[in-house]
Amino acid sequence: MTTATLSDLLALKLPSEECIAEYVWTDGFGKLRSKARALSSAPSAPSDLPHWNYDGSSTGQAPGENSEVILHPQAVYPDPFRGAPHILVMCDTYTPDGEPIPTNSRFECQRVMTKVAALEPWFGLEQEYFLMDPATGKPVGFPTKGEPEPQGPYYCGVSGGKMHGRDVADAHFKACLYAGIKISGINAEVAPGQWEFQIGPAVGMEEGDMLWMARYLLERIAELKGLDVNYDPKPVKGDWNGSGCHANFSTTPMREAGGYEAHIVPALEKLSAKHREHIAAYGAGNEERLTGHHETASIETFKWGVADRGASCRVGTDTVEKGYGYFEDRRPAGNCDPYIVTKMLVQTCCLDE
Repeated sequence: MTTATLSDLLALKLPSEECIAEYVWTDGFGKLRSKARALSSAPSAPSDLPHWNYDGSSTGQAPGENSEVILHPQAVYPDPFRGAPHILVMCDTYTPDGEPIPTNSRFECQRVMTKVAALEPWFGLEQEYFLMDPATGKPVGFPTKGEPEPQGPYYCGVSGGKMHGRDVADAHFKACLYAGIKISGINAEVAPGQWEFQIGPAVGMEEGDMLWMARYLLERIAELKGLDVNYDPKPVKGDWNGSGCHANFSTTPMREAGGYEAHIVPALEKLSAKHREHIAAYGAGNEERLTGHHETASIETFKWGVADRGASCRVGTDTVEKGYGYFEDRRPAGNCDPYIVTKMLVQTCCLDE
């Protein structure tokens, strides 16, 4: 008689009709939470899934005397951890009376995206992050004492002595593709242990849902290695770039002939007038990153330019040459809420809200 190992139990095959659904949501601190439930069969749409609840007093979202928060399933993805037919479910959060709770930024994003559906807003978010060693409190690849070699050899680098965390970044890339998330690429960034992945082009609500779920997958994979993921805009002080979440944006009129002069330039002028409102919502601690150095514009001023990585917003040379395309808002911090960023771009550029 043999005794089953943990690996054996994790690999057990369930009856074909059984489905495990991992419900994922954002808490009151801008972090991700999840819990799993068994379903008698796999759903064909989010509306087939039951609502569920959790203790909001443990997530910073409700008082102890009235702590029930209701999860509403909004998007479903294949689960790369458990495999088919199991699923990951992106949810948002409501009171028992059906009202969105204050930290439910998805609800308002959905309202705005519905208004501009005919414009088909496209987004592409570039998520930078650090893989952190909890034993040292430093990024992987940083020595216990002192500093590594200055930034220069790490960006898109190849080296056994300088590149750290590639296995996590590549596993994450494949997990996102398995889950049907529109991940377009990954690359090593300018510091040891710093990486980037890009989600998009994605339309409307897809972008926020997919970026949050991609973050969830990354954190679960890092967990397997005993690592943490840090999205803060300046987790490593000194002469190092911070972590941003550059937002590429366009609408159908911007992507059509003449869109640069007729729609992109006016959108940038509108963003200039709303600079402070966007900065206030683009991530905590962003003032440490947007200093005017390390490929950033100063947080105090708005400027846009063609092919200028030191601008608040950048327009690519190809967009100018063709006369249509997209632009990049370089201000959002790595720890931004993608629902808020995409909503505000649409509000300012398309709705004048």
